[in-house]
Amino acid sequence: MENLSQEKWWELAQNDANGIILDVRTSDEFENGIIPGAINMDIYKGQGFIYGIEELDKSKNIYVYCHAGGRSSQACQIMEQLGFDHTYNLLGGISNWDYVVVEP
Repeated sequence: MENLSQEKWWELAQNDANGIILDVRTSDEFENGIIPGAINMDIYKGQGFIYGIEELDKSKNIYVYCHAGGRSSQACQIMEQLGFDHTYNLLGGISNWDYVVVEP
């Protein structure tokens, strides 16, 4: 896992043809606005979250965010335990996001 500032995280995610943007907030939080291109897998779903993560391609670079950065950090750690080599945590989460937010 690599913790990245929003500038670096966004720059990498936008220029990564092998990247996936993953929002680990609840579906209610997700409905309030997302970073463009994000898919949602709620980390609070426990084993359901694990099942969803295991469906992702482990060769992809995964750009993870939540509201403030805590859940996304935890998600990155879980993903590393499941064999993902390239996870990037957005420091400060979407609550500090200065870039585009769109409707899901």
